[in-house]
Amino acid sequence: MSGPPPEDPRAARTRERLRRALFEECAERPLDRVSVAGVVRRAGVGRATFYLHYDALEALAVDACADVVREAVEALHAWRGRPDPVRAPAALVGFFASLTPHAALYRELLTPGGGGPLGRVLHRDLRAYSLRERELAGAADAPLVASAVAATFAGVLADWLHGMIDADSAEVADQVWQLLVALHASR
Repeated sequence: MSGPPPEDPRAARTRERLRRALFEECAERPLDRVSVAGVVRRAGVGRATFYLHYDALEALAVDACADVVREAVEALHAWRGRPDPVRAPAALVGFFASLTPHAALYRELLTPGGGGPLGRVLHRDLRAYSLRERELAGAADAPLVASAVAATFAGVLADWLHGMIDADSAEVADQVWQLLVALHASR
């Protein structure tokens, strides 16, 4: 069985230039004040090239922030053996600390409670990973716990980014970790 065809390196480079340009634009102004024209000018590509890769600025923003989703999933599953029920793995603490440079953009794409376009991607990917892991382990109620894990993490992350949880990155990592360990232990 073969996987998806390899990506054209030119297309990958163009998307990377657009993502970088978006981050640079968002460092100067909120996403709702960023324009496609500004992004393509900064990226050095044409408007038609932009629309060849993305149907809207929000699609580019979600793609640009998709790494945060992958990093979150990896950080949550970075431990081996028996998890410490109180202290989060170093990867999870590092993940929360790494959000600062683009926190304003993440807040625009991840609404309180874990919604928004980035929240949907985070929930989908985290739920799929958690479900796969729980099913492989033969854990009871795998779909239920996978949904709860994804919703809990996305909601806490979003609320923390929006200032609704008063904690530094290490504290919130430990707090969300304790919730997730309890969810896994409850079934």
